[in-house]
Amino acid sequence: MGTIYIVIASLIRSLGGEVIIPPKTSKKTLSLGTKYSPEAICLPYKLLLGNYIEAIEHGAEAVIMINSPGICRLGEYSKTIKNALDDLGYKIKYIDLDIYKGKFVEMLGCLKTVTGNSNLFVLAQGLGLAFNKIFVIDNLDGVLSYYRAREYEFGEAERAYNTALKWIDEASTGKELKEANLLAIQEIKKTPINDEKDVLKVDLTGEIFMVLDPFSNQGLEKELGRLGVETKRSMSLSGWLKTAIIPGFMRKEETHLERAYKYAKPYLLRDIGGDAIESVSDVAYATSKGVDGIIHLSPFTCMPEIISQNIFPKMREDGSIPILALVLDEQTGKAGFVTRLEAFVDLMRRRKYQQAAGLA
Repeated sequence: MGTIYIVIASLIRSLGGEVIIPPKTSKKTLSLGTKYSPEAICLPYKLLLGNYIEAIEHGAEAVIMINSPGICRLGEYSKTIKNALDDLGYKIKYIDLDIYKGKFVEMLGCLKTVTGNSNLFVLAQGLGLAFNKIFVIDNLDGVLSYYRAREYEFGEAERAYNTALKWIDEASTGKELKEANLLAIQEIKKTPINDEKDVLKVDLTGEIFMVLDPFSNQGLEKELGRLGVETKRSMSLSGWLKTAIIPGFMRKEETHLERAYKYAKPYLLRDIGGDAIESVSDVAYATSKGVDGIIHLSPFTCMPEIISQNIFPKMREDGSIPILALVLDEQTGKAGFVTRLEAFVDLMRRRKYQQAAGLA
């Protein structure tokens, strides 16, 4: 899921474990996952299964799959993926990680199993480094988005970002991470940009895997950057971390989920699974901030997000900003996808000019 591999690899390495990073998600990954998946299952499942198969073929002896409560098929992923790997004859250790059951207790037990390290001090250091990498990378994503929408030579900011990610990945202490973060930001900021460029601002929401994973969303943020659009992810790994992992007494501000219950009213009054209530609230929140538009991403057949999309027309009637709902699966074509983005950007730009002229 995007750059999460950097964080998980850092955590396991800091505890003395060995990590097999599978190849970057590709058409081969998707083909493998689709071949051994139930037909109607959602895209993230197919990609995860493909990632596991490639990791095992590269020497992985154990895999970890997060479990989840609630009315979302993520709760069924773990059992179904295990069955698929068993049917394929892979003899690996399969670890079902239900962090919602006991958060740190479950996580520490899992890490002890895969690394053999039970030193609580080392575990705390490793978790601290991994968590900080999440916040550093999320911040870098924001810096990249700003520069990518304004750069003269398209692709220059992303090349700097990819270099910066390697530095973050290699940092093995808090001090090294701090230094890598400063160097990373400086590297991206070397990109020559046009500060006078008329840039649109768009928030991204929807199912978290689709929002964070560039292969799943067809390189959405890169395509928008090419069109002069600065993006901000309403769904982020750091936001999930604050909601699901970090205890309440350690938080300095409200979580994304806490904000969701407030802004989703009166359209949705309770959590209906997945990231649906966050998606609805993100539209209302983005409208209140005055951004130019919001894009909602979801995998085909995702029921919570289908419900979200059926609420959006009512929100439009009530004066919400332009909303583009994109449903993606393995059949999604790049050309049609880009055409829809271009049309949406034209709509937002025209609306912005009309508002500036007092016509809307």
